[in-house]
Amino acid sequence: MRLSRKVTTPHGRGRKEWTEPPFWQLDLFRQSWQTGSTSDRERIENDFSGYVQAAYKTNGVVFACVLARQLVFAEARFAWREFTDNGRPGDLVTSPELALLAKPWPSGTTGELLARMESDVSLAGNFYATTVDAAGNVGRAATGPGRRVVRMSPDRVTIVIGSASGDPDALDAHVVGFDYQPRQGDPVALLADEVCHYSPIPDPAARWRGMSWLSPVLEEIGSDKAATIHKRRFFDNGAVPSMVVTFDKDVQPERFERFRAAMDARHRGAHNAYRTLFLGGGADVKTVGTNLLQVDLTGVQGHGETRIAAAAGVPPVIVGLSEGLAAATYSNYAQARRRFADGTIRPLWRMAAGSLQNLLTPPTVGASLWYDDRDIPFLREDRRDVAEIQFRQASTIRQLVDAGFEAAAVTTAVAAEDFTLLRHTGLFSVQLQRPNTTPPPTDVPTPV
Repeated sequence: MRLSRKVTTPHGRGRKEWTEPPFWQLDLFRQSWQTGSTSDRERIENDFSGYVQAAYKTNGVVFACVLARQLVFAEARFAWREFTDNGRPGDLVTSPELALLAKPWPSGTTGELLARMESDVSLAGNFYATTVDAAGNVGRAATGPGRRVVRMSPDRVTIVIGSASGDPDALDAHVVGFDYQPRQGDPVALLADEVCHYSPIPDPAARWRGMSWLSPVLEEIGSDKAATIHKRRFFDNGAVPSMVVTFDKDVQPERFERFRAAMDARHRGAHNAYRTLFLGGGADVKTVGTNLLQVDLTGVQGHGETRIAAAAGVPPVIVGLSEGLAAATYSNYAQARRRFADGTIRPLWRMAAGSLQNLLTPPTVGASLWYDDRDIPFLREDRRDVAEIQFRQASTIRQLVDAGFEAAAVTTAVAAEDFTLLRHTGLFSVQLQRPNTTPPPTDVPTPV
């Protein structure tokens, strides 16, 4: 579904543009998760608030996965980076413009901004933000005192698509801007370069919006909640295998009801588990069904938890899930930590930096926003690897200098990993000189 509208350009010419619907409307798979609940089940709604209420706030595995991502993702800082002439990234530098990210809003921090970004991306697939100032100016016009970053609720943002050819699926189609609909008042129109749009997981059903990692595992989330309800019902209804009580055919309905009420009062619920059962009046008890051990609820629920963690890009041992806490698995924590940092968090940092740069003005033309992860305790083991790499580089530098290469060129070549930058002095180690072949120095004064 696309919505079309006529837009007047600043030059007065009319142009047709289209808007992408909110992030859930194209996902037909989620139609089975529409709002609905009964006394013993709860389904995730196919909108942002549904993901928040029915998944994030009521499912411990989803919450733990989002929290694990948040706690590490929020540790980064930002700096500017330029590329050298040989195409390699240069040193990280700072500028006064970065104060907007260091304190994105009054009493706010970079960590809180990153935590909000991660929360919205996990639950909606998209994070939107722009800038405002104390005078109420928005976007690029927000240059006055009190300039701050403001988050835009993802379920209130519409991506506006423009195409000069009149076809939103044409090759020249592009994002013109964003419409934000507040709870009250008129929509606010923002140009594409005035909004930070962070969407690390592309939605294959749309060209520009992102997708929540929760979407592929909705069934696992529902199964996990059902298993939790099953355990709760087990304790609520007896904490022992289900029983069938039969009576003689001559028992009157009134006596049956009194016996049933007394049975429930004395033996139903976890607080009545394992109490001795006394029967009379021709009652007979038979055990039916299975217990939790026979169902292997731990194994069944553990597999579902692992699938949820896999969709989140978080190894189970990092989250603390049951399948990741076995001795053999827990011994591989270092490998799991590196997988989580290199395969999930660092790509997210890179994309977040590129998205946030829309809100800033680079100090130079070639500068780009980058993340600084050098002081993050979670990555401390990586610093040891860096130190080992630097030690090997220092050894390489010394060997090349001893071999007669120019010291400055050696340092540049090793840092750039490009040995074509080496330049030789023409001088060699004495071990490479033939005896009595070294020419006498020419700068020695002639004796008088």
